Amino acid sequence: MSEDSTTHFGYRQVPLEEKAKRVASVFDSVADRYDLMNDLMSGGLHRIWKRQTVGRTLIRPGHHVLDLAAGTGDLASHALEKVGPEGRVVLSDINHSMLARGRDRMIDQGVGPRAHYVIADAEELPFPDGSFDRVTIGFGLRNVTRKENALAEMRRVLRPGGRAVILEFSQVYVPALRPFYDLYSFRIMPLMGKLVVNDAESYRYLAESIRMHPDAPTLKGMMEEAGFEDCDYTLLTGGVAAIHAGWVY
Repeated sequence: MSEDSTTHFGYRQVPLEEKAKRVASVFDSVADRYDLMNDLMSGGLHRIWKRQTVGRTLIRPGHHVLDLAAGTGDLASHALEKVGPEGRVVLSDINHSMLARGRDRMIDQGVGPRAHYVIADAEELPFPDGSFDRVTIGFGLRNVTRKENALAEMRRVLRPGGRAVILEFSQVYVPALRPFYDLYSFRIMPLMGKLVVNDAESYRYLAESIRMHPDAPTLKGMMEEAGFEDCDYTLLTGGVAAIHAGWVY
């Protein structure tokens, strides 16, 4: 099997067409306790990172926002606070189980018709060109099979003056932290997955997928190649995560 017909799923090489199915299986398995595991694994830091991410979007009242890989709706919830009654937020995810959790959360918050829900592949978005003022994606890009396609689609659906903001794991840049981060990632996280959701493998994949994801300078270059301008990034918590942003002019 040639390299052109395979991609990585964690540290393993799998046929291109299989990755999405395997990722779907991971999130079907963890959906019910996804938020709990995020809190446990990050000590609540992910909530701070997500608020910072939405702050970087520069959302204004009346904006139309697309949240890709919306999952249980953390970014979308903050975006809805900012768009106001005249704006709207579309929660999109390829995984039905995760999007259903996000929809239930939005219903519980009583956001009404300002929130919309779409099952969609980030590589082939079902929206016309220039449909949105802002696009966000939190901890989802590394799971996409062809990241360059997803970035191009994000660029396509943004209007002139639009902005894309990506929150994703990155590479720890503090040498002294790396051994501890590796121990936590490959030993403790799978153990927590086993104890909390009875699924160590999904969290082993999580650790591996983070290591396989492009580092911050590389992802910045990929955004520029996709047509974004004035791209920048901010490293968080020693490089554990990063916020990337780019404009469409």
